[in-house]
Amino acid sequence: LLLATNEWLQGYDPDVLIGWNVVGFDFRVLERVYREQGVPFAWGRGQQNVRLRDGQNNKIFTDIAGRVIVDGIDALRAATYQFESFSLEFVSRTLLGQGKKIDAEQIENRGQAIGEMFQQDKVALAKYNLQDCQLVLDIFEHTQILNYLIQRSRLTGHTLDRIGGSVAAFEYLYLPKLHRAGYISPNLGEGFDDFKAPGGFVMDSQPGIYKDVLVLDFKSLYPSIIRTFKIDPMGLIEGLQSESEQTIDGFHGAKFHREQHFLPDIITQLWSERETAKKNKDAAVSQAIKIIMNSFYGILGSKGCRFFDARLASSITERGHQIIQDTAKWIEQQGYRVIYGDTDSVFVYLKKDHSLAQAKKVGKSLQNKLNHYWQHRLQQEFNLSCDLEIEFERHYRHFLMPTIRGSELGSKKRYAGITSEDELIFKGLEAVRSDWTQLSKEIQTTLYLMIFHKKPYEDYLLNMVKEVKQGKRDHQLVYKKRIRRKLDEYVKNVPPQIQAARKAEEFYKQHNQTSQYRHGGWIEYVMTLAGPEPVENIQNPLDYQHYIDKQIGPVADGILYFLQKRFQTLIDPQQDIFSR
Repeated sequence: LLLATNEWLQGYDPDVLIGWNVVGFDFRVLERVYREQGVPFAWGRGQQNVRLRDGQNNKIFTDIAGRVIVDGIDALRAATYQFESFSLEFVSRTLLGQGKKIDAEQIENRGQAIGEMFQQDKVALAKYNLQDCQLVLDIFEHTQILNYLIQRSRLTGHTLDRIGGSVAAFEYLYLPKLHRAGYISPNLGEGFDDFKAPGGFVMDSQPGIYKDVLVLDFKSLYPSIIRTFKIDPMGLIEGLQSESEQTIDGFHGAKFHREQHFLPDIITQLWSERETAKKNKDAAVSQAIKIIMNSFYGILGSKGCRFFDARLASSITERGHQIIQDTAKWIEQQGYRVIYGDTDSVFVYLKKDHSLAQAKKVGKSLQNKLNHYWQHRLQQEFNLSCDLEIEFERHYRHFLMPTIRGSELGSKKRYAGITSEDELIFKGLEAVRSDWTQLSKEIQTTLYLMIFHKKPYEDYLLNMVKEVKQGKRDHQLVYKKRIRRKLDEYVKNVPPQIQAARKAEEFYKQHNQTSQYRHGGWIEYVMTLAGPEPVENIQNPLDYQHYIDKQIGPVADGILYFLQKRFQTLIDPQQDIFSR
């Protein structure tokens, strides 16, 4: 079989090999099997052997002469896809609506199911493996991820399988221009670091339940600031040595030359290419350019980049602070109320009820007037053309800005609302967090919809508590959390997921199976009356009161607070009276 595979690969001669966790698992196993059988792992062109090498954090790299291996997980992450889980089953179900050729019960214990098929039904195992291959092919086709990687390679010089590499991409674009102009780049570690540049501006929120909230968002704010204010490593060096009329003031003493710069022109070219790609509906090119442009700020603020200078990053972020704050002031002068702002967007409460058409009209009016305001202001104050552009992004018919749990202060980067298209959106709340149970997510989604639509909710919550106590919701009580270190590195303050993982270790040891948690990974567990236990080996009754107190209560109180209600009062009025 191994010899036939070598022969087939040489005949078919593919440029790209794809898979799912293909380097971390498949190639590691194949290398061992080829070695044990004494057969050359000759998958490279010219029958050259595959070479595996170890990287940091247990990462494995694979070199195949004349070919590239593209791992679906790494590729989707590079394109900023986000999933609760990157398992093939979860991603294929999410993107394609279909999954592995195995039933739900077998998926929970896949290793055992595969072992049984190997012993009893090898044809079924072959079909299972072929289905996995088809799912990977379909995901690549559905997302056009290979096209994205090709476009990224064209723009940055990266190989298709390169993970990360934003600094290298920047240097690929910037260094040739610098050298052709007669400049020498600085050495790594020579950057100005007398202070730490701040991050993006996040406004203190005004918690509450609102009707008619508009979101206005600056389009690619940081790249726009770089273009407008000519922020550039070489421009900073030239600006500090030039007369004031030739420069634009940055922050912390930074000055940027009006004419001598490269980065603003690089972004302008990329911007133009992206607009063309969007018009041509070329999503792969558009996404590749967007990711590259948005990486420039972080690169200039990273000490891993030879062009690092705190004044560069600061002149981007602090200008962003100024733009968001002054935008909010201007909006409030028009008679509206800004209840939140975050990096590149503002949330505007219209104060009075508006129809959908009226709200949209206000949003478009604010968009047009703000763009004119910034064009006029930058021309007057700096004698600059304005590349800033704000857009009316969304209208929330109903909107919640929560408090920090246990406080009356407004939270940040957390909110929920129903848009004018009837889409319920959660940001940073339990419904979109992977470390909360499915129970809490379902309750939060249903409860918020009920309250936003002014429907009675009390019986729903009481019934959910009843069903939890009756065991009807056991399938929704599983926690899923990540183990970021080796299990033996947790000594003090051992969290629940580690306690569960250690119990799983004992279970696997007793059954002569290899633990999947020893070096990290994700674990699913439940809270029982004896503490956390892994789903593989639940030995004790579930602690239903834990789920009522820790999963239902906090989710319910997050919105009941604004109705002057308490979850505890609802489920047990008598106990709540004595607990005060």
